[in-house]
Amino acid sequence: MQQPFEPTGIPAGCPAHGNVAMYGPEFGSDPERTYDQLRSMGPSTPVDIAPDVEVELVTSYDASLYILQNPTLFVRDSRRWNALNEGRVPADSPALPMMGYRPNALFSDGAAHARLRQAVTDSLATVDQGRLVRLTQQSADYLISRFSSEALGQAELMAAYAQPLPLLVFGDLFGCPPELGDRVIAGITGIFQGTPGADEILGGALGELIALKRREPGEDLTTRLMVHSARLTDEEVLHQLVTLLSGGTAPLSASIGTSAALYLSEDWPSGLPAEDAVVKTLWNYAPIANYAGHYPTQDVELGGRTLRAGDPVLISFAAANTDPKLTEHREQLSSKAHLAFGAGPHACPAKDPAFMIAATAVESLLNRLPDVEMRVPFKELAWVATPWSRSLVTVPIRYTPRTVAPAARTRPAAPSSAQPAHSTATAPQSASAGRAAHAAPRPKGGLFSRFRAWVNGE
Repeated sequence: MQQPFEPTGIPAGCPAHGNVAMYGPEFGSDPERTYDQLRSMGPSTPVDIAPDVEVELVTSYDASLYILQNPTLFVRDSRRWNALNEGRVPADSPALPMMGYRPNALFSDGAAHARLRQAVTDSLATVDQGRLVRLTQQSADYLISRFSSEALGQAELMAAYAQPLPLLVFGDLFGCPPELGDRVIAGITGIFQGTPGADEILGGALGELIALKRREPGEDLTTRLMVHSARLTDEEVLHQLVTLLSGGTAPLSASIGTSAALYLSEDWPSGLPAEDAVVKTLWNYAPIANYAGHYPTQDVELGGRTLRAGDPVLISFAAANTDPKLTEHREQLSSKAHLAFGAGPHACPAKDPAFMIAATAVESLLNRLPDVEMRVPFKELAWVATPWSRSLVTVPIRYTPRTVAPAARTRPAAPSSAQPAHSTATAPQSASAGRAAHAAPRPKGGLFSRFRAWVNGE
């Protein structure tokens, strides 16, 4: 079993001559090589997370747990960030959108964090698991129907499936009308793509959604946050929604894409369930690779290094999960002992729904396209060259072209949690009916509008 981490019990590594850069094509081409290099320097070492932005990166599993579970000594409020306060962080740094303070649970501590987090966890607890599975299946069916009849029988799974699927699920869970859902998706997609004005698009759409729910409450996450006993302001609700979107969509896309690619890889053992591919992804390819900024409240000795109060300390979930010191007892650990969802008081509150969505998405793909296979070996796939996430650039697949019969075209207003996930399935379409539906012109509007029209049979 793991021994308690002693913060001064690990000798310092060899001194580094200049910081390792955690960005760019060299890092993206082989992240594991970078993590091995960093581990040789001790449980943590200074790195450049972006140009001219230095952070202390923790690569040890034990040291990561020590920090994540010590909220008194390591806080999350980035307003303590020394270099930022002293004007040493470039104003256009890509690190700022990821590390800069926002009034949400992620960057809060103590009672403020407990209040915001309770509102989020209680609201998520109202999501019916059966409904979530059906909604994920619907989203999967719609996206697969868009590419499965193509004559070439080829598709790129990240862009066509893994990336848009969480956006459809969240749009529905938030209770977005079609047009607002289109703008929410455009905003959050633009933020991750660096599109100018994306922040304003997302903020405006969510502001309108909150105003709508004030007038017309519904059975959705937005309304649940607004009526929670924590009495969140509209601004606080907006920032919690942004946190759920940003923290849920991109990591989920990465999980779905990597898990599907692993399952379809030449080395994957036959007969294992899709859930196993998701578990392996969370252990070996942590979707949130390097994040969770912490700020020591006082100088701390860690493995022979002094972490200065107010200097950012980031957790490398990717490196911690693949720490060689875990090898000898990985089999003794729970399959959930990975740090992909964090640990301690800031652990992801949506880890169970996230796992369910990822596993259901992979299962749906395999069920709807039973002969799907990879066009490129898994080992040759490229990873996105960013320090924040571990996501495949593309997942090229091939399959026999077919019309996909949807599992559930309509959603019950208030399904019971005891209701089987397949109970709303419709009779399979005939081939001619499927071809006619595919040939019909698509409804106007964005992705979410077209999805809702498809679900409603319009």
